[in-house]
Amino acid sequence: MSNLGSCNTTNQAVIQWVKEMADLCQPDRVYWCDGSEAEKQALTAQAVADGVLLKLNPEKLPGCFYHRSNPNDVARVEQCTYICTDVETDAGPTNNWAPPKEMKERLYGLARGGMKGRTLYVIPYLMGPAGSAMSKVGVELSDSIYVALNMRIMTRMGRIAYQQLGTSDDFNRGLHCMLDVNPERRYICHFPRENLIISVGSAYGGNVLLGKKCLALRIGSYLGRQEGWMAEHMLVLGVESPRGEKTYVAAAFPSACGKTNFAMLIPPERFAGWKVWTLGDDIAWMKPGPDGRLYAINPEAGYFGVAPGTNYKSNPNAMQTIARDTIYTNVALTPDLDVWWEGKDGEPPAQATDWQGRPWTPASKEKAAHPNSRFTAPMANNPALAPEVNDPNGVPISAIVFGGRRATTMPLVFQAFNWTHGVFIGATLGSEMTAAAVGGMGQVRRDPMAMLPFCGYNMGGYFRHWLRMRKRLKFPPRIFHVNWFRKDAEGNFLWPGFGENMRVLKWIVDRCHGRADANETPLGWVPGAKDIDLEGLDGFTAEHLEEALNIDLEEWRRELLMQEELFLKLYSHLPKELIFQRELLVSRL
Repeated sequence: MSNLGSCNTTNQAVIQWVKEMADLCQPDRVYWCDGSEAEKQALTAQAVADGVLLKLNPEKLPGCFYHRSNPNDVARVEQCTYICTDVETDAGPTNNWAPPKEMKERLYGLARGGMKGRTLYVIPYLMGPAGSAMSKVGVELSDSIYVALNMRIMTRMGRIAYQQLGTSDDFNRGLHCMLDVNPERRYICHFPRENLIISVGSAYGGNVLLGKKCLALRIGSYLGRQEGWMAEHMLVLGVESPRGEKTYVAAAFPSACGKTNFAMLIPPERFAGWKVWTLGDDIAWMKPGPDGRLYAINPEAGYFGVAPGTNYKSNPNAMQTIARDTIYTNVALTPDLDVWWEGKDGEPPAQATDWQGRPWTPASKEKAAHPNSRFTAPMANNPALAPEVNDPNGVPISAIVFGGRRATTMPLVFQAFNWTHGVFIGATLGSEMTAAAVGGMGQVRRDPMAMLPFCGYNMGGYFRHWLRMRKRLKFPPRIFHVNWFRKDAEGNFLWPGFGENMRVLKWIVDRCHGRADANETPLGWVPGAKDIDLEGLDGFTAEHLEEALNIDLEEWRRELLMQEELFLKLYSHLPKELIFQRELLVSRL
């Protein structure tokens, strides 16, 4: 096929690769995205005309659109996600592995002629601020106009990417073919050595917005190990005191543990004058700086967030962010073309159309919005967006926080004794499964550093990379663990959560600056009841706080046995330091 459309780059490596893939996939036409406002209007109008998007009520949701995906294609599919390395041990026991040559033959076989009758969109994008040495360029080829419009929100898309790339051939190559969205032919495959991603048979964001989990984490973590930096599933926020002192914190929580809420936290009235700024809600790329500190950028430019449970109580900043210029996927639709989901403010609508296009009322047995329904919104909409978000140097990280959803065992907050102990805390991170995960509700799933589904190589090697990073840092961030979800004997949450998490965050910040006390315990440094400011928390006493901070030795003996399962799985590649940390914890308990 020779018709490449009007190519808008002089980079020969990009042109050549697009030609090869167009010859393979046989699209009717090739469209080169430039990221302009005129293009956004034209592509949006096309998507509406094709029935891919529906325009929402412009009075209530200006610039917002609705998309419904195939009911068989509504979430990430870990069983269809592969790391294709030459040797199976490089992928490790927590990833699906396939030999690169065979997998590529299979994928190219599926893609051959797979775009006939369709348009191939060439989507150049930049992950990270323009001009940053930490940023990376990707080019995604997709036959989905939905992908083109979402990538425009989620990344710095268009000519800006070609400017960063120049004449180099060092860019991530991403091929996405929807095919017929058949789960039997669904593959999301990563070829780390070639910096290549191929996704076929899906149209769901997590599988097809290739800059997100695929490049930013799976390929990113592999490149980070090669190049001496870290790609992490972490939010980044800035805490500003009334005196103007800014402290930057990165935090890793598994899904459904309040990550976006924490990234967009609004301090309660007691903390008048304090501000929390959002740098990123999902991914952090972190690199040692010349001053020996760890610097982070957010490679993304938008938020791909879970809608259910998002409301003005849980996350006012998110609600303002998604009030305009947002694409909603698989939520419910009201008769006046507004959107609704379970957990949204106000009463449920008397009638609606559910995420599968069926009539819905509050009496319906099934949920109106899919539990994994999403919004894609530009970060520029966030009223608490950090002014440093486009700083090419990134921001210096003072604290790394791990957290999971645990009804028992884990105290509200504790601090690691040192970096190696902190790596052990991250490596043993566990969270109770929620409805969104396949498996038993309430079962604890180990999710090291919240990276289990996203690490692009052997998890044991990933732990070793974390340990090695300490040698490159003169001033490593302090490491903490939080648990907002501990319950009492009656099943009530012990901690109020949401904006009140600022009280714990302030203790973390004060610890980083050497201003707060803590008690030494077998787990690490734990605040005393007097160390956390409880003023203005009605009905919450120092006794309640002590219960939330309590360490039950019997529960911890059970926890140690549960942690062993993952360690046995990774044993052949597990760094000895983590085995020693486990022995030290056993002896302290």
